[in-house]
Amino acid sequence: MSSCSPARVDPPEGGYDDGLGERLATWLEDLGLADQLAAAGLPTYDRAHDEVRWREPGTVEPLPPDRLVELDRQLRSQGDDPAHGIPVALVRLRREARVRAELLDGGWLDYAGVAALRGVSENAARFALHKASDRRSVLLVQQEGATLVPSFQLDGTGQVREELLTILETLLAASVDPWRAWIWLTTPAALLGGDVPHEVARDPEELPVVQRAAVALGERARASR
Repeated sequence: MSSCSPARVDPPEGGYDDGLGERLATWLEDLGLADQLAAAGLPTYDRAHDEVRWREPGTVEPLPPDRLVELDRQLRSQGDDPAHGIPVALVRLRREARVRAELLDGGWLDYAGVAALRGVSENAARFALHKASDRRSVLLVQQEGATLVPSFQLDGTGQVREELLTILETLLAASVDPWRAWIWLTTPAALLGGDVPHEVARDPEELPVVQRAAVALGERARASR
């Protein structure tokens, strides 16, 4: 979902609906999606004294009525019936936030953890990991100033699993966001019929299927830029 301001629209017949802001906020709250507005670069709102006040993205400027009408249309644009539309982009953001929390809960190593597996110093592990990252042969993820090494990609000796090298290179060469690459590789993927990519890749007969799926994901990432 784009963070750019939608085009201004003409007032609906009969003027603007004073209750739209409240209904839109309640709808998003019922769906559990209100917290995803800011992450999507969309207008946000506050509740104060039983009043909903919508604001322009990242500011305290009030949202004009025509922008609120357009936001409502934008969020309900998925589906045949706007009255029951689902803001798909917000649903995806919520899912990604949940998956990120799960991955952060023990699904990664730091430099010291990799060093311990490899039997080298922490400095040596750090140097080797960043050289490998430059070659697109390891996935490193930044989180609050720290560098995380997702553990799914490593074998018991701390080296990147050989079968994942071409897959990682494909995703990173396409500039797929590292977080998105981590999520895609470790969760059921539609392109693989619901199987988890890094697990399927262990089977030599299925590895080409995962490689093709990675190419398709990379192409989608390029097209979305």
